Amino acid sequence: MKSALLVIAPTLFRDEEYAEPKQIFETNGIVVTTASISPGDCIGKLGMHATAELSLGDALGGAWDTVVFVGGAGAQVFFDDATAHALARETLDRRALLAAICIAPSTLAHAGLLDGVRATAFPSQREDLVASGALWEDGPVVVDGCVVTANGPEAARDFAETIVALLEGPIEGERGALS
Repeated sequence: MKSALLVIAPTLFRDEEYAEPKQIFETNGIVVTTASISPGDCIGKLGMHATAELSLGDALGGAWDTVVFVGGAGAQVFFDDATAHALARETLDRRALLAAICIAPSTLAHAGLLDGVRATAFPSQREDLVASGALWEDGPVVVDGCVVTANGPEAARDFAETIVALLEGPIEGERGALS
């Protein structure tokens, strides 16, 4: 059975960027676990309550098939977080899917994981991604090997469906394992 780790900020995560992927993953038989800075109640920008079962530190070393960083203004808390960077890096090292939506791709950029990688994000993050070496693409969802990025809440459904489709088949290309 496939598994997904959804990483959300303790506050101001974007509700639909969490809820839609979670529902789509579970409908497709993917076991979902939620992580944040620490376990407990997290509150979305639109008032949604979600429970983080794990802290990011406790999620390290997991065998998730995909790790998804959820956006929303609160996601800035992960931009320079060493544990978030380590989780993202180990995900790619295992050639599992690493995904981020809205402003969350900036966490991957700050971790140094988007250099030479085609990616998108919420338009406010374009400069940040390009400065990190990402190859910016306008579009709702961009896939480059093991990295999946999306540009915001309107793309949440396509983002989740893309991840499900990728989990069902082999990952094309050479990206993923860091040298």
